Amino acid sequence: MLARRQFLQAAFSQAVAAQVPSRRKPNILLVLADDLGFSDLGCYGGEIATPLLDSLANAGLRFTQMYSTARCWPSRSCLMTGYYPQQIGRDPANGIFPKWARFTPQYLRLAEYRTYHSGKWHVPGKLPLTDAQFHRSYLLEDQDRFFSPQRLRLDDKPLPPVPLNSGFYATNAIADHAIQFLDDHQSQKRTEPFFLYLCFTAPHFPLHARPEDIAEQKGRYDEGWDVIRRRRWERLRRMGIVNCDLPPPISETIPSWNLAEAKLKQEIGPGEVGYAKPWAGLTPEEQRFQAAKMEIHAAMITRLDRELARVVDRLRAMGQFENTLILFASDNGASAEQIIRGDMHNRNAPLGSAASYLGLGPGWSTTANTPLRLHKHWTHEGGISSPFIVHWPAGIRDRGQLRRTPAHFVDIVPTLLALTGSKPEPSWNNLTPPRFPGKSLVPAFTRDTAIDREFIFFHHMTNRGLRSGPWKLVSAGADAPWDLYDIREDRGETKNLAAQFPERVKRLASLWERTEAEYRRDNERGR
Repeated sequence: MLARRQFLQAAFSQAVAAQVPSRRKPNILLVLADDLGFSDLGCYGGEIATPLLDSLANAGLRFTQMYSTARCWPSRSCLMTGYYPQQIGRDPANGIFPKWARFTPQYLRLAEYRTYHSGKWHVPGKLPLTDAQFHRSYLLEDQDRFFSPQRLRLDDKPLPPVPLNSGFYATNAIADHAIQFLDDHQSQKRTEPFFLYLCFTAPHFPLHARPEDIAEQKGRYDEGWDVIRRRRWERLRRMGIVNCDLPPPISETIPSWNLAEAKLKQEIGPGEVGYAKPWAGLTPEEQRFQAAKMEIHAAMITRLDRELARVVDRLRAMGQFENTLILFASDNGASAEQIIRGDMHNRNAPLGSAASYLGLGPGWSTTANTPLRLHKHWTHEGGISSPFIVHWPAGIRDRGQLRRTPAHFVDIVPTLLALTGSKPEPSWNNLTPPRFPGKSLVPAFTRDTAIDREFIFFHHMTNRGLRSGPWKLVSAGADAPWDLYDIREDRGETKNLAAQFPERVKRLASLWERTEAEYRRDNERGR
């Protein structure tokens, strides 16, 4: 029965691909933001100005339940291979990369695609050209400096560090190189389809933004995170993206590696806070400081939108916009992290400048992930839920529609293979790879249909989870008990049903254990 379902799904995917009016292979633009919250975009209930992404959503599809792995490097490893990070030794990050594993560009090159990368990479131990076989790559490895990064590579070769006050800003530079790759493609390889993996580092900490971008946000967050969060929830409900109640913020839960609040006030300033406290309980100085941080976060996202708009404009100028499949996601939920790295933090420097080092913190991270629970790192909904926009005028006839089927980053590679006709060899390095754990999302491109699957798996560090149908089993720690939620009714994970359905908990926990063991065996088999 399972084999028959897989055959029918593959046949349906091929039929959908054959309906593309141009009958040409689509170009692919896969865009990834960094630490973007579920509700940060305007088209996902946010108040931040994102006109380009909103326009893509209004002319395309929005998935309401797209899942990541809860952290940057496992999510990116997943997108670039089609496997869960446990299968490929990337959670923890220093595991064995199996010999049977291939990268997304290698699959697409089999379908005669030109492949390009610009921005963040963060697949530990691997490089975009040397290992993943992109044709061109601009790699920004320095996550601590938006204005003067020290570690950059072009086509895997080191570039000199960027000096301060040079006019450089990472988001612009990432778009610049993407556009350059498109220009080169147009002049030299225009008859071939392309895959562009565009990875912005915004809005990941440190909160760095151009002064003019910050000035546009002045005063917009003075009302505080409680008011902003409720408004986002109300818009999300009106949009039909969520149907749950607004849960109270979980103020006591922060990453274990965060600086203590006393240390934050000592190193950052008296306006910094360490927890998601009620806004009315903050001092006026704390309120002003926190509002300023969210202004920078919003400025970073609006700048990302503007730079992506430049890339999209270039697609239009090339005559490739109609037949380019654009996929947009975030590598995990918004981050509650508050640490200081890089050039450290100068308390006298303007907030958002190169000499400052700020994190969004749990108050605004809770707002950015509205109405979902917890943050980046956790496998609760706030850590793993991503906005996911799909836009492809030549291949998708629906406009502005929602897709409610649960999906995961492991679905991206099977989706691209279905659309491009890539036919990988059955073995690699004399080893047979395990079947892809994900499913093609192509059927959901034509209608709001469920993708048939047994489960979606989660495991990051000590955080565990499993989604099977509407049921979500989740645990926030190796020794923590399993909680059970009905995500159909309780996306905010406020009503723990574990005591009410102990047999279901036992069955799903057993499935998680078996799957974890299977994925670890997959990795060991590739040594």
